[in-house]
Amino acid sequence: MKGGKAWVGDQVYDHAAVKSAVVTDVRDGTYLLRPLCGGGQVWTAPSDENLTVSVARPERLE
Repeated sequence: MKGGKAWVGDQVYDHAAVKSAVVTDVRDGTYLLRPLCGGGQVWTAPSDENLTVSVARPERLE
């Protein structure tokens, strides 16, 4: 997390897409998300408004 918001490497729940993801990039406030496992198509979230951090990056790396 960065400043209390989702950031690259964080595992999040996307309430709009109704699924979990990992944040892979943030560009101009748009979040690029990928599925947790199994590959699949990436998608974007226009802001962090509908994202809830499930596991912050430092915890995922333990």
